[in-house]
Amino acid sequence: MGDDMKILIINGSPRKKNTWAMVKRAKSILGEAEFEEVQLMKEKIPMCNGCFKCIMESEENCPHHDQINTILEKLRNADGLIIASPVYAMNVTALLKNFFDHTAYLYHRPEFFEKKALVFVSTAGAGQNDVAKYIDENLRHWGFNKVYKAAIACGGKEHLETKEIDKASEKFKKDIESNKLHSPKFMDIIFYNVWRAMALTEDPIKADAEYWESTDLVSHDFAPVVKLNPIKKIFAKIMFFIFKRVMK
Repeated sequence: MGDDMKILIINGSPRKKNTWAMVKRAKSILGEAEFEEVQLMKEKIPMCNGCFKCIMESEENCPHHDQINTILEKLRNADGLIIASPVYAMNVTALLKNFFDHTAYLYHRPEFFEKKALVFVSTAGAGQNDVAKYIDENLRHWGFNKVYKAAIACGGKEHLETKEIDKASEKFKKDIESNKLHSPKFMDIIFYNVWRAMALTEDPIKADAEYWESTDLVSHDFAPVVKLNPIKKIFAKIMFFIFKRVMK
């Protein structure tokens, strides 16, 4: 894809150490792609206050909507996402967690069904795999089609081990260049049809109902840009039938 490949980088690290080095390594492998970087440390996003306005009313009613939506607009215009965080207290940094908290409405109203991501996590000790899985799960709830991960323990090492970074970066690059969309996991189909069914209840969350109806996602077993094989189609229909019966 060359110059046409646009990659958004969301870096949740407050320091220019191992996590930054992982991102730098990936950029060298991705070559002539066009990169746009969001350093959450510099964004100074206020803490999510748990007002639930993004979920119950509209994401536009979030008091910090302008800052969050600016980042999400960059993602909408990108071909892929690199998202990175060191492990802090066995989780992502507060910077990245605060960003994720502001995007909780995307669990209800997923939209990034054609996007692919590359997750980087570094740690001086432990927890890197669990944190990478946590980021992966968030992105899948946003609708992401495919997530690649590299999680590195860097403690006590003079140099950054690059084998896992290189492997994940190469797969990420080739996948974006292929323009191929992968079949969703069964759990992704389940969550999709949970929110789809909830939008059709007698008393739905208004913002959810409006989103699912306006996008016509409510009429599909899964996002129509992503193809389901016959088994997954049947599975989706069964899940939707069950959830509709349960969520009257």
